[in-house]
Amino acid sequence: MRILVVEDEPKLAAMVAQQLAQHNFSASLASDGKEAESLLKSHVFSLVLLDLMLPGQSGLELLRSFRGHGVACPVLILTSRDAVEDRVLGLDAGADDYLVKPFALPELLARIRALLRRTDAKPPSQLHLADLRIDIATRRTTREGRQLDLTQRESRQKAAGSLSNCRFRAAKTEEWCDAKELKDGRRS
Repeated sequence: MRILVVEDEPKLAAMVAQQLAQHNFSASLASDGKEAESLLKSHVFSLVLLDLMLPGQSGLELLRSFRGHGVACPVLILTSRDAVEDRVLGLDAGADDYLVKPFALPELLARIRALLRRTDAKPPSQLHLADLRIDIATRRTTREGRQLDLTQRESRQKAAGSLSNCRFRAAKTEEWCDAKELKDGRRS
């Protein structure tokens, strides 16, 4: 399972990534909001560990942004902000859990396992790959907010493709969407 660690303190980020690796998780690191957004667009993550006090864009702004774009993976906030108001803000902004620094690594790992158990129990209602969105129930597919008219077979193929976090497949999906839009005369 792949976890995105968004933390601007290099030593803490490295320590968390090392602990995750020792417990069979794959970790990607981002030190600011722009880097995190880029990784979220190009990879599929099972969970995000998010610091609130990031350079440039705050963790709270980043959280609202990617929740607004339909990113549904669980988010665990890791921050030194310990006031009740901060915890409420974070949870109301879309975080699934909140852990105050300094924290005990066994507790962090237990919270990660608990969040992943919850997400394993419910299938996603939408699949996302970069700017491609597929609504499972309605089979509606959009790219950059524009609806693509796909056959059922094409929709199933794209759904299967978006489950992979392989860059090659992501590039092929983008090429396929470009070709489909050109064929349908919708590309400007």
